[in-house]
Amino acid sequence: MYFKSFYDEQLAHMSYLVGCQRTGEAIVIDPARNIEPYLETAKKENLYITAATETHIHADYLSGARELAYQLGAKLYVSDEGDGNWKYLYLSGYDHELLKEGSVFSVGNVDFEVIHTPGHTPESISFLLTDKGGGANEPMGIFTGDFIFVGDIGRPDLLEKAAGAVGTAQSGAKQMFQSLKKMDDLPDFLQVWPAHGAGSACGKSLGAVPATTLGYEKRFNWAFQIKDEELFIEELLKGQPEPPKYFEMMKKLNKTGPELLKRGKTPKAAFPVNGDSVIVDTRPAEEFAVAHVNGSLNLPYNRSFPNWAGWLLSYEEDIVLITTEQELPLVKKSLESIGLDQVVSFIEPDELADELIQYESISPIEAKKMLENEQYYLLDIRNQSEWDNGHIPGAHHIMLGTLADRLEFIPRDKTIIVQCQSGARSAIGTSLLQAKGFDALVNLSGGYSAWENEGLPVKSE
Repeated sequence: MYFKSFYDEQLAHMSYLVGCQRTGEAIVIDPARNIEPYLETAKKENLYITAATETHIHADYLSGARELAYQLGAKLYVSDEGDGNWKYLYLSGYDHELLKEGSVFSVGNVDFEVIHTPGHTPESISFLLTDKGGGANEPMGIFTGDFIFVGDIGRPDLLEKAAGAVGTAQSGAKQMFQSLKKMDDLPDFLQVWPAHGAGSACGKSLGAVPATTLGYEKRFNWAFQIKDEELFIEELLKGQPEPPKYFEMMKKLNKTGPELLKRGKTPKAAFPVNGDSVIVDTRPAEEFAVAHVNGSLNLPYNRSFPNWAGWLLSYEEDIVLITTEQELPLVKKSLESIGLDQVVSFIEPDELADELIQYESISPIEAKKMLENEQYYLLDIRNQSEWDNGHIPGAHHIMLGTLADRLEFIPRDKTIIVQCQSGARSAIGTSLLQAKGFDALVNLSGGYSAWENEGLPVKSE
């Protein structure tokens, strides 16, 4: 048997290629939209991808299952569990098999047995893998999707918070409690292969280790330690991070079928940019601050890029990128991974004209002095949990992801000091406010951490 994991650090997403070396067949589990890494690996290992499967309808990235079915004729194995609201709607015309509790399918001499593990979503399933070609008659591991992570479990509130399915958080938490009980009779030696790692918003505190064992999780994962259902539900629902705005779109597109990718050369844009396109500048915040196009949004191309793109960009607007020709393919693939396909052109940073603007960054000491004057307004754009743990006295809180929707709460007759935890998100927030017509802006360099390190006053809720 051949086994390889793939990790997208921007999305904290893990997918897997499993192959039978005797027959040359292979399957991809929870594929990303960019299927090139799977194709390259399969070719290198003399395998052919004949199938693809998913543990559930994902909310945080666009699936590559349809792409594999279209390009390769791969058979799709997908869940038929859960209610009618969460069934795959694009399967007609593709070879597919619907799976329920106890279903078994094979790829060569590798068997996959389905366990229905609802909680994160009603249709969630896990796969027990048995390498019969290697002589095994019992499973060696389990693909858990967003059910069991390293050190955590999947959140049950996404359907309610991201897709508007009222009441599903509580019912999902109850289902999760029962799903965990199904693990009691499985052997501790089972390897656990989840769909996400540290940094994913699909749980509270996912571990950074790429794999684990069921026995280890039973012993140390907090979710296995709570035996009282009500206490479990309370703990599971408490303190979940804000789900990014784009999650709702991902649920919809992965259910109805992601658009097939269209490849083509991205033209260069003339400067200045005309029309209603949003201009996204992917340079580091330090470069953007000193010279940038009026109206542009700074989303530095780094690990957090697709997260903030998903929070702040519209699926209805064309996108013009300010990025290098070398970085362009990476930026486009990152946007496409969450369905933002509407990049129409790009501009090289060194081709920007002279009519550029800037914004100022200040130190905590400078900020403290400014805040003695009522003309300054401190805007904290961190997450709710960060705010609750401690904030600067007198600050006003609007989380970055919701900033564009709450501009009416920010005074335009004062100088806005934008602040986050370290200065990275506040740079994005400053660019957003500037693009929305706020003229008097400064960014607090180093953010709350730098303020606290200076020994300046803080308070907590």
